[in-house]
Amino acid sequence: MFGKLGQLMSLLGNSGRLQEEMKKFQANLGQLVAEGDAGGGAVKVKVNGRMEVLSCQLAESQLATGDRELLEDLIRAASNQALAKIRQMIAEESAKMFTGLGLPAGMAGGLPGMF
Repeated sequence: MFGKLGQLMSLLGNSGRLQEEMKKFQANLGQLVAEGDAGGGAVKVKVNGRMEVLSCQLAESQLATGDRELLEDLIRAASNQALAKIRQMIAEESAKMFTGLGLPAGMAGGLPGMF
């Protein structure tokens, strides 16, 4: 318990470095990219670490079916898969950053508004 308190005090004493690392981290979020797909590759969606959709590709064969409801479901599924992947990537990168600062990797979740 006291070890974590000491780490927190160290963080507070070194807030300038933490802020600098956070700025770098947030600037690099746009470089992280994840892709989700659905329908055996009929729909592919790419998102970045800022949760922005970069692209949405639809297979010609899917367009030819004319099944709007199915296409909407596939887009939603591919988007949710891509977002889940990018959230995992962000969690891994934030853990690396916190570990590099000598802090517990799980601390990122305790900082409101971090992402």
